Amino acid sequence: MAVNPNGKATDAKMNPAALYREEIYTDRKVGTIRTLTPVKSDGSPDAARKTVYAGEAQIMTNAGPLPINFEIDAKSLEEAAQKFAGAAKEAIERTVRELQELRRQAASSIVVPQGGMGGLGPGGVPGGGKIQIP
Repeated sequence: MAVNPNGKATDAKMNPAALYREEIYTDRKVGTIRTLTPVKSDGSPDAARKTVYAGEAQIMTNAGPLPINFEIDAKSLEEAAQKFAGAAKEAIERTVRELQELRRQAASSIVVPQGGMGGLGPGGVPGGGKIQIP
């Protein structure tokens, strides 16, 4: 069962017209390439759809390793392996920019205490004024 954003369980239904066979290739040093070959609902190859190549690498952060997944625009496994480094670099740079933006947003947000402030007059509770940063 899948859970939707409202917290209610829904039926997890796979689309038989959108199935792929997955194969994983690795050099055991830099990362992996996943080949997603389109198949029909009976498992036979579906030549009408394009094979998808997806790369996976990881970067080390203060919180530990962070997996980076990215699509590689290629027509063969050999081409995907040749384009892996460039696609990984682009994905890592994009991820670093997103992390920096999240860090900037977290640093600039101030959490105001909720409730309990009514009827205390101007200035709230004397000696208070604690700022909470998430």
